[in-house]
This record gives sequence, structure tokens and C-alpha cells, in this order.
Amino acid sequence: MHESADEHALERILGKNDEMADHNREHFRRSKTCVFNVMSAPGAGKTTVLEWTFRNLDGKFKPCVIEGDMVGNLDADRIAKTGTPVYQISTGRSCHLDAQMITRLLHSESVEKSDTIFIENVGNLVCPAEFPLGEYKRIVLLSITEGDDKPIKYPVIFRNCDLVLLTKCDLMEHVDFSLEEAEKRILAINPNVLVMHVSAKTGYGMEKWLAWIVRQISEYQSEIKKIAHVHHSAH
Repeated sequence: MHESADEHALERILGKNDEMADHNREHFRRSKTCVFNVMSAPGAGKTTVLEWTFRNLDGKFKPCVIEGDMVGNLDADRIAKTGTPVYQISTGRSCHLDAQMITRLLHSESVEKSDTIFIENVGNLVCPAEFPLGEYKRIVLLSITEGDDKPIKYPVIFRNCDLVLLTKCDLMEHVDFSLEEAEKRILAINPNVLVMHVSAKTGYGMEKWLAWIVRQISEYQSEIKKIAHVHHSAH
């Protein structure tokens, strides 16, 4: 009896989150804002990848970051130093961001002025996967220091993403990690996902990553125009 009550409560929480995520998604469509949900275990390099991106984007888009951490604002401070607007969300005991936390920031000045938002989720390979935030694309980082078995242990987050970055590739000679094995395991779970090998420290593979982001923004803007045209034609 206990278990079914717990399951019912979880379904209710997830259902409410999905409703809020849809609300966020519609808001972002109206404001033509492309949103990326960036997820990983702690220490995989989310902040470092974003720092490199903002220092090298050369005006290709106008970003803003929503930074999720249980406590502290160290990562937000690092992002701020790149000159990118950043909002800190402290989740307290919660091990993930949820859609309602994002909803509260929808009308913040920098969010409204940006055409691209990166949501840096709380470092966790489990909970963030089940809580959509209204994003356009989901990105998962897997550091080669974590082990190539992580896709098998945490399949849900890899199944529900659009891009996997295998990070810290400059450390390959120092760790026991097979890029080939990791990629094979990821693609077995999610055949449609794109996998890239990168190092934000050396810049290896990062131009390809930046090109992917720019392409997604362009495709998103095209989708928005099509939706608007269909809506206009219907009236």
C-alpha cells in the first residue's frame, strides 16, 4: 500500500512538472529563445565547457545562463567573469532543477533579452533526466575520468538526450577509458544521439561543439517561423 501511494505521489509531481515545462516551452517559443538543458555528474566539466563557449562565440548568439546548484554560487561566479548574464538557483535539498524554478525566471531582464539560454543543471546523473524544464535540446556530459560504464549504470539520462560530450579528452593517456566502448554503449541506448569528443582545456573538438550549438539555434528559429506561419495561415 505504501509503495503504491509513493508511486502515485511521484506521478503527480512528474505530471505537474510536465505541465510547467510545457508552459515554459511555449513562453520560449513566443520569445524565440533557444534553450539547452546541460546535465552531468558533478565535476564532468559543464561550467568549463560553457566558459570556453562564451569566450569563443564571437557574437554568434546572445547567451544567458541559469545555474543550478544545491548550495553555493561558485559556478555562477565563474560564468559571470565571462561577461555572460547568469542567474543562480539554489535548490537546497533537491538534487535537480524543476520546471517551476525556471518559470520564476521567465520575465527576468537578461532572460528576456537573450536569444539562447543554457540551463546548467545540478550535478547528478539520475534526477535531472526525469524533469524536463521546457528546453529545446538536452546535452549530457560524461567525463573520461568517470569510467566508460556510466551509460549502462545510468541509462535514462543518456536515452533522453540529443548530444553527449565526452569531456576531458586531454587526460586520455592517464585514465582507463575506452572512447569506442563508451560511444558504443551510448548508441545502444540511444541510436539517434550525437557523440562528440572534446577538451575545453586544450580546445580539442570545441569548434565542432560550438558549430553544433549555432546549428541548433538556427534550426530552432526556422521551426518557430514555420509554426508562426501555419498559425497565421489557419487564421
